[in-house]
Amino acid sequence: MGRMKTMLLLDHRGEPVRRADLKMEVAAATVSGVRSPATGYPGDGLTPSRLGAILKEADAGDAVRYLELAETLEERDPHYSGVLRTRRLAVSQLPITVKPASDAAEDVERAKMVERWLDRDELADEVFDILDTLGKGYSATEIIWDTSEGQWMPKRLELRDPRWFRFDRRNLSAPLLVGENGEEQPLPAFKFVFASIKAKSGLPIRAGLARIALWPYLFKKFTERDWAIFTQTYGQPLRIGRFGPNASEEDKRTLLRAVSNIAGDCAAIVPESMLIEFVEAANVGAAHALYKERAEWLDEQVSKLVLGQTATTDAKTGGLGSGREHRQVQEDIERADAKALAAVLNRDLIQPWMQLNFGPLTAYPRLRIAREESQDLKAMAEALGPMIDRGLEVDQAEIRDRFGLSAPRQGAKLMGRTTTDGPLVERSSPVSEIKNDSGVFKGGEALPGIEVAAQADGVSTARKSASSPIEAMAARMMVEAAPAMEKMLDRIEAMIAKAGSLDELRELLLNGYPEIDADTLAEVLAMGLLSAHAGGRVAVEEEAVD
Repeated sequence: MGRMKTMLLLDHRGEPVRRADLKMEVAAATVSGVRSPATGYPGDGLTPSRLGAILKEADAGDAVRYLELAETLEERDPHYSGVLRTRRLAVSQLPITVKPASDAAEDVERAKMVERWLDRDELADEVFDILDTLGKGYSATEIIWDTSEGQWMPKRLELRDPRWFRFDRRNLSAPLLVGENGEEQPLPAFKFVFASIKAKSGLPIRAGLARIALWPYLFKKFTERDWAIFTQTYGQPLRIGRFGPNASEEDKRTLLRAVSNIAGDCAAIVPESMLIEFVEAANVGAAHALYKERAEWLDEQVSKLVLGQTATTDAKTGGLGSGREHRQVQEDIERADAKALAAVLNRDLIQPWMQLNFGPLTAYPRLRIAREESQDLKAMAEALGPMIDRGLEVDQAEIRDRFGLSAPRQGAKLMGRTTTDGPLVERSSPVSEIKNDSGVFKGGEALPGIEVAAQADGVSTARKSASSPIEAMAARMMVEAAPAMEKMLDRIEAMIAKAGSLDELRELLLNGYPEIDADTLAEVLAMGLLSAHAGGRVAVEEEAVD
């Protein structure tokens, strides 16, 4: 490990790693420097010409006013803030899994180290902050490293103000850090998670959702202002004051004051000779609907921009592309964001972390951010049955994993398939106990009038209710053959449990047949055949005598 600490490491841009920079915070706010948390408010009195000038400044490399305006947009437009937050929360709460670089023990252990770090309550908030890139076009999150235990560990991820970062004026794509005195310097290697998840192709500063949403926001603000003026002016009836022909100038001024103040004070006094008339506007309702529809239409465009659809934000159903189709569009965007975020974290966090501890590796653990895919287990079960009956070979372990079932333990009682006569008995049950009300043995036929019962010493006896010697002899053979059959079936059942397919079971039976003890069963069968032969001879002789 000591030799690895002195090894020269390079980040993905080719910048050398300076471990002294990693042990301090290099992009925190300063009191006297240019990295001040105080912000301006370019959104006050915003006009189309001012917005155009701010965007041009950002395109030329000075994005401070644009970034402040993007922040204002999230604070002053509830609709944009809501849909953007929905998109960020959808990804920040997805499960994160770690895939080892290989099955080797050291790679598995490195993956477990990452998994332990991911199991933190702060992770969801840190991922949410990194996704600030969706609105502004980029985000810079400083990695606070911890070396107190002799190894490099990410202690926390701290989002930094995007105004404290710029882009190289030569290409407007290489990120730079603004120093305490305003100087521009390359980002220290292995120190930042710099995310740029673009809404469109092009330069990072022009690829954020805020740049597109600012125009609908501005137009909606004009609509809301006009709506407020209209409501204030025409929301109340028109007041008309009437005075007589002999009214003096002072009387006219008194009437005008009364008409002007009656809206706010709801009270006024006028001479008896004067009259105030209230005239209701006939088209007020239609005008209100016009302003409302325009504002809602602009909100719908923002929903399409951020979420790709409107069904999850506006109470509108039916029509082409609604319901499930809109949800699928949202899921497509979610998967794309999650995949892009995982790529950024693998590049800027996981690989630097592993290199600081183990040096350059041929492969690294990889994060995967994705929602667990739902499966229709009922449909799967219904489809598998006929295919297996037609000879399809399926790995039992894979099916158990899909259904969340564990492998059976040694000696466990196993459930079997059902037949037309009812469920099969448990395979671990003793043969002498396998019976039903008619005296049916496993693999045998019912014998009328025969009942089999197990005694305490394990020896079975038969009681015969009929008078036929043949039935009594058959019942006795079945009882005496039961222990031998049980021993043989136990061996065969073990082979069935071990076999993964019918072909494998056939090979096990052929190869393991010599190990199956059939001597006792052969003796019982031999005695049965001898008894049957003797009984047959007796019956023939009795018929000859008759």
